[in-house]
Amino acid sequence: MQADPAGLPLGHLPGTRYPDARVESLDKRFPRQGNAAIERIATGFRWAEGPAYFRDGGYLLWSDIPNNRIMRWLEEDGHVSVFRTLSNYSNGNTRDREGRLITCEHDTRRVTRTELDGAITVLAERFEGKRLNAPNDVTVASDGAIWFTDPGYGIDGDYEGHKDVFELPGNVYRLDPRSGALGVAADDFVRPNGIAFSPDESRLYVVDTGITHGGPSHIRCFEVAEGRLRNSRVFTGDFAPAMSDGLRVDTAGNVWCSMGWGDPTEDGVRCYAPDGTLIGKIRLPEVCSNLCFGGRKRNRLFMTASTSVYALYVNVQGTQRP
Repeated sequence: MQADPAGLPLGHLPGTRYPDARVESLDKRFPRQGNAAIERIATGFRWAEGPAYFRDGGYLLWSDIPNNRIMRWLEEDGHVSVFRTLSNYSNGNTRDREGRLITCEHDTRRVTRTELDGAITVLAERFEGKRLNAPNDVTVASDGAIWFTDPGYGIDGDYEGHKDVFELPGNVYRLDPRSGALGVAADDFVRPNGIAFSPDESRLYVVDTGITHGGPSHIRCFEVAEGRLRNSRVFTGDFAPAMSDGLRVDTAGNVWCSMGWGDPTEDGVRCYAPDGTLIGKIRLPEVCSNLCFGGRKRNRLFMTASTSVYALYVNVQGTQRP
């Protein structure tokens, strides 16, 4: 078994046996890959978040928020390096339809795009003259619109940003790809967090981690029509005392969400069918913050979990491209 510079184990988790008992099928619809096991591919971080896979480069990026950096893992040989230091305490990351990195930054309270030449473009930092709180997670629709959440965890204190004053509610925003106008898509969350579209983009899923501030702990689902949200409903919950954080959707419409915090027995990932039925669990030894699909076939689930990054091959592909 390999070890990283911090001396923590990499590779398959201790005691692994096929089929991996930590991957639980609760319904025949759960797309587990029978002879695949959970692997720890990187470790030694303070709080790993915001994974995004770059298939053309064969690497995974993620934020190590308290260390103020973005990390990179090469799939070819497992090499881990610093992609960007002084990342403005970045959190959520994704790619747009042109393959550019989109990042939510806590410290600067903005959403940025890293151009193909490495230059950084500010996409959003104010709404109606007021500063955003601390953008958290982000997704890009097929029309190029950028949807992101702004719960403000990065200005709650100095560990993942800097303590500051809230100027806006915790909204969900949409950045129009043509006009560049920023609009509020939803304004009735306590702390909106993870965000992802269904495969046909007719539905948008958003996590509310309001339990951290006396609110709910669940996932909501909206219908999407012409860039607007309507007919909100609770997709699944209540997770209390645990909570979800980040989520992604596969090509079958299943919703995969991170789990943990208030209930150690739930540390890991849950998978829900499109009808809201819990169909599978992935149990990790740490609180899971976020996840994404990647690999050459988009069938490898990458999970950022507290101090480490884990991976598991599944029998389905993620919806996110490229």
